[in-house]
Amino acid sequence: MNPFSNILITWYLQHKRDLPWRNTVNPYAIWLSEIILQQTRVAQGLPYYNQFITRFPSVYDLANANIDEVLKLWQGLGYYSRARNLHFTAKYIVNELDGKFPTQYKGLIKLKGVGDYTASAIASICFNEVSAVVDGNVYRVLARYFGITTPINSAKGSKDFKTLAQTLIDPNRPALFNQAIMEFGAMQCTPKQPGCNHCPLQSSCAALAQKSIDQLPVKEGKTKIRKRYFNYLVIHNPQNELLLPQRTQKGIWQGLYEFPLIETEKDAHLTAIKQSNLLKTICNENDINLELYNNTPIKHQLSHQTIFAKFWIVGVNTALESGVNWNSIHEFPVPVLIHNFIKKYKFDA
Repeated sequence: MNPFSNILITWYLQHKRDLPWRNTVNPYAIWLSEIILQQTRVAQGLPYYNQFITRFPSVYDLANANIDEVLKLWQGLGYYSRARNLHFTAKYIVNELDGKFPTQYKGLIKLKGVGDYTASAIASICFNEVSAVVDGNVYRVLARYFGITTPINSAKGSKDFKTLAQTLIDPNRPALFNQAIMEFGAMQCTPKQPGCNHCPLQSSCAALAQKSIDQLPVKEGKTKIRKRYFNYLVIHNPQNELLLPQRTQKGIWQGLYEFPLIETEKDAHLTAIKQSNLLKTICNENDINLELYNNTPIKHQLSHQTIFAKFWIVGVNTALESGVNWNSIHEFPVPVLIHNFIKKYKFDA
């Protein structure tokens, strides 16, 4: 047996966290957990997993759900394309595959929203296929232990790390090995302040010997953070109706609901908002009361974008076509930025 694999599995059996998806080999539960945990820490993802598995205990329940309900349950987790893909794939499995998940990696990888890592996780955990997982945790463990400086986000790095992981996986216990190396990266070989002093691999770790723990893994140039300026128009009338259109364009928050939005190249002031075409299209500019809710823009950080948001309160005296009653606004899936405003704003028509 590979000593590396044996050490990791031994460590895992002693230190693994008790998580609900580790007590099942049901592919639906494993798939759901893996999609939720993509780019999400376990502490944040666990409540969402519990909510989803309670509300949608089977792939049939998820497939039959309304997408708005799925997005609402996902609210606050970010990367909403995961939720849309989750719903799409559930419908596909029910309608095209008779409710049964593919039992091999080559079939799983074809599902929308399922990449190499997720396909390998499901294939190994549920069907005992010898397919190694490679996620952020695995990259870090392998890069440090073997002293690999190839950028993990390069084509060569992606290929080389997958090949290496495949040579290390225990062919008799693929599920155990995959879970062990992921847990080891999450709990022991952490990004910052890893537990090197009590690490079972310390005697043979290249990065520890070379004092290069902080330099590994290597990642190619970071994506430039884009600044965006959002001006939300909270348009309401005396009947407690507001406008809350759905965001249909591709990109962030597709499918969620938000107030009418004016995006500007820089911080906008009252005159610019009053003269905007969107406001003129929706309202009679002579029949509105326009006030700025927050003088200081609210900073909302996404992975590659920083949003600076202002909320403009627009009081009108006319009926609003497609207006939503304020009392029902909590039923709509909205971005966290909008959700936080709704919680704080005291609506008084």
